[in-house]
Amino acid sequence: MRTPPSTRAAMCAIARDLASVFAESADSYDRRGTFPEPFYHALHQSGYLAFVVPTEFGGRGASLADMVRCQELLAMGCGSTAMAVDMTVHVIGRIGETRSYPAAIYETICRDIVTSGALVNAVASEKDLGSPSRGGLPATTATWDGRQWRINGHKLFVSMAPILRYLITNVALPVTDGMPHGGTANAVVRGDASGLTSADTWSDALALRSSGSGDVIYTDVAVDDAWLIERKSAGAPSPAEPPAGMAWFALTLAGVYLGIGQAAVDCIARYANTRVPTALGKPISSLPHIQHRIGEASIPLQAARALLYDVADSWSEQLDTRMELAPRIAAAKYAATNAALVATDQALRIAGGFGITRDLPLERFFRDVRAGITHPPNDDTALELVGRAVLQQHAV
Repeated sequence: MRTPPSTRAAMCAIARDLASVFAESADSYDRRGTFPEPFYHALHQSGYLAFVVPTEFGGRGASLADMVRCQELLAMGCGSTAMAVDMTVHVIGRIGETRSYPAAIYETICRDIVTSGALVNAVASEKDLGSPSRGGLPATTATWDGRQWRINGHKLFVSMAPILRYLITNVALPVTDGMPHGGTANAVVRGDASGLTSADTWSDALALRSSGSGDVIYTDVAVDDAWLIERKSAGAPSPAEPPAGMAWFALTLAGVYLGIGQAAVDCIARYANTRVPTALGKPISSLPHIQHRIGEASIPLQAARALLYDVADSWSEQLDTRMELAPRIAAAKYAATNAALVATDQALRIAGGFGITRDLPLERFFRDVRAGITHPPNDDTALELVGRAVLQQHAV
């Protein structure tokens, strides 16, 4: 469904204003590796968190295409915050389309986002499991005690861990008569639940240091039966459905890394226009080789943006083609993250020694975009998916 241009423009304006505010202090949070809680209050007060919430629950009902653009703009101010809040954006957007959660639970979470700025994350990663996209049973377990489910385990990379309201926690289920091989489910755990603790294991990471992406430990955390959702038997075939999870996750995050890459280009362009070495007597922007490098940084971003917007628009406006979009979704994510890698690298080359100091934010941009290649689909998976699709088109 196409969003009215005036509505999208208003949302993008809010994202742009927030980015401008965040940019003023994003570097200080990154230096200390501290979580920028005021940024999240601003996201709530501005209405940004409610963009993706369906209108029936008090939100704006933003489409995937809308949120790709908003997330790109937001990331230009603070990549850590844009990436972290994307965890809420893609969960709420995906479930808004699939309605795979019980209606009452989804409505409760959505209304909590609108009224109090609640934050949500799908918590799946574990040390031995690796990326949940690779499959396998989690080590985190849910055990029935006769009244409630008890969750025990240790999760990694939980963005916004310090202030999450809802942790949609992937768990393994025990063997029962109905599940002879066990199974999996998602336990909706409240952030203030007894037995839930977090550990700062992220503040000195290479990238996105202020995203609060630490560990969460579950020790006999109680969850009511109704809040253990999306139960599946181990080995049961998944029904064919549009790849909503892949689309919302991959494309909105592609927007984030595209935004960081664009911020690097904008920064180095300003620098080049004002940097006047005494030996040159004029801005370095006048030099052909500087213009060449800025072109090298900018063109991949432009190409990736065109592809990303086109795929996101197709998802949002052409519902009957969604089943065919997986290769293009993978291509858009691959193009955006790799364009951001190129842009930040070229920006550092142009700035020289100043680029690797804190005098410019370029070293932060350079570090932050490296996280993009860790999100699924990773480069190898994306290339294989696209390659298979091309081969199938020409099969004899």
